[in-house]
Amino acid sequence: MDAEREYNNRARVPESAEIIAAWARDAAAFRAIGVRAELGLAYGAGEREKLDLFLPPHAEAAPTALFIHGGYWQALDRSFVSHCARGLVGQGVAVAVPSYDLCPAVTLGEIAEQMRRAAAFLHRRRGGRLLAAGHSAGGQLAALLLATDWPVWEPSLPAGMVGAALPVSGVFELGPLKGTSIAKALNLTGQDIATLSPRLLPPPAYEGLHVVVGGAESDEFIRQSRDFATHWGGSFEALPGANHFTVLDPFTDPAHPLMIHTGKMAQRLALRLGFAQ
Repeated sequence: MDAEREYNNRARVPESAEIIAAWARDAAAFRAIGVRAELGLAYGAGEREKLDLFLPPHAEAAPTALFIHGGYWQALDRSFVSHCARGLVGQGVAVAVPSYDLCPAVTLGEIAEQMRRAAAFLHRRRGGRLLAAGHSAGGQLAALLLATDWPVWEPSLPAGMVGAALPVSGVFELGPLKGTSIAKALNLTGQDIATLSPRLLPPPAYEGLHVVVGGAESDEFIRQSRDFATHWGGSFEALPGANHFTVLDPFTDPAHPLMIHTGKMAQRLALRLGFAQ
């Protein structure tokens, strides 16, 4: 296997730079249209430890999701993916979009801890259980949130605080990245691979897990998503014709079947806690 070819998505998709530039424009336009939002909420002390919260009508009763951006843990921030909240907001879900510090300034383990702090902040602010979604690196982080034993991490938090997840085009086994250009900034250790690879962790209890990948992605990305879904007992979907970047297109469309399905996942979590709209 040529791991560099399989995992270097920007090289695999020549138009990736143009797609990411379009994300930035669409995200800025979404923030500017007057959608109800609380921007720049601090979930930690660091400059990048902030999130934007996008709210639907009747927000007080709405379920809550966290959408985590990608960039191989070493690029981008929340400002590139604000528009990815549109689909779920249109389904009546409040969506928080966090930034986090990047490698090599921090480790993968530190990024995972930041996302746990973001989830805990969101739970305390909104109440109820959360759905974690994320793209690429964010897919791995969303899976780790689902796997977290929250009362062990913080005794004041309830078990199953993150009760469902939608990882999109995630890397669920970190080992294959070793030796690629992507791994240079990650400084992966054997301990990192063992504890931060969701595919290697015991399946947690959860309400819902739907693993999504682009049908036009590399064989390794499709294998990783399928194997992870099988290992944890979740459902799996390959979006026809979608590459590693266009796989996010459904997130801008509230009427897309994936957003309808994900909205129902979030609503089921809310209904169990009496937050039905």
